Amino acid sequence: MNTILVIALILAMIATLVALIRGIIAFLQTTKEELNLPEGAVRPSSLKQNRMMMNRIFFQAAAVIIVAILLMAKGHS
Repeated sequence: MNTILVIALILAMIATLVALIRGIIAFLQTTKEELNLPEGAVRPSSLKQNRMMMNRIFFQAAAVIIVAILLMAKGHS
């Protein structure tokens, strides 16, 4: 059981890193035209940035939950 959780933890950490890098890349690809759009306009790059950062939060939360499960399992043995 612990082996499966450790593998899941590693996968969650890798997914977190990938989502973070993709979010940073989306941030860096913001064009000057998008920045000059009127206030309140929906920017495609902003939507992608938000989606990537929400993915990062999801994967990070999964990693924290897996660590908590591992610690609880270690405490019971």
